[in-house]
Amino acid sequence: MKHSIPDSNASTMQMRTDRVDGSDGEPSGGACLVVLQGSSLGQRLDLDEHTVTIGRDPACELHLDVRSVSRRHAAVWRAGDGYRIRDLGATNPTLLNEHPVKEAVLADGDYITIGGCVLKFMQRSSVEARYHEEIYQRATRDALTGLCNRRLFLELLERELQRSVQRGYALALLIIDLDHFKSINDSHGHVVGDRVLEQVGAVLQAVARGNALAARIGGEEFAIALPEHDAAAARAVAERIRANVEALPLRLGEQVHTLTVSVGVASWRPGWHTVGQVLAAADQALYRAKEAGRNRVEAAT
Repeated sequence: MKHSIPDSNASTMQMRTDRVDGSDGEPSGGACLVVLQGSSLGQRLDLDEHTVTIGRDPACELHLDVRSVSRRHAAVWRAGDGYRIRDLGATNPTLLNEHPVKEAVLADGDYITIGGCVLKFMQRSSVEARYHEEIYQRATRDALTGLCNRRLFLELLERELQRSVQRGYALALLIIDLDHFKSINDSHGHVVGDRVLEQVGAVLQAVARGNALAARIGGEEFAIALPEHDAAAARAVAERIRANVEALPLRLGEQVHTLTVSVGVASWRPGWHTVGQVLAAADQALYRAKEAGRNRVEAAT
């Protein structure tokens, strides 16, 4: 018997649920999908009442950027007391425990093959799910600031860029570099330097709300992706970051030190199809901010 797939209105990478499928399909605490092989290795997606689409399309809730994955490959949704999966007409059929399926009930521990990627459906509260979550966090988060690391940031920026290319959504990128940070390390040591980086990371985390994404992408270099922000909105965010960093109560030894940052802003425009183009524009704007005296925001021309 076929069941209709509810419309999905979920837009976040992580989703929540109140109950989970046990081995008999009866929910009891929370269900999730974990990527065991392929793109986004280690990622855990929590399930709730919303339908989750899986595929190569950046609009999918679980985005797998692998050629063998169809744009909309499969869907998982809550059905009564359990969860079901349906193949959405993928070129490479969806496999459940190595067997092709059109539609099926999911049970705890099931393996789902989506093109060249393998997912596992499991209880969210299980030791194994927590283990995968910890490994993924360690692999994708900067240990010092807790922000995204360069690897995860570029993956998610690529996804947002494809949404902009396909649908014409606004997208902006900020590259933030600490001014004269080397002198802090040289004069006060790396322990103090790390504390400064942590404080700057906290400022970015406070500013990067909603669907914004903050990352540490280098030693003293940070970035923020701002989906659905036009040039004016992105510049306003950049100016707020600059002012908030300058206002940090930074005591280094016996002296109060004023820390400043330079910010380069780039806004996606039609004709840009690669992350490299957006990064290069933001880097060029950052270079102009440095050349113009630092502690300022410059936008790509």
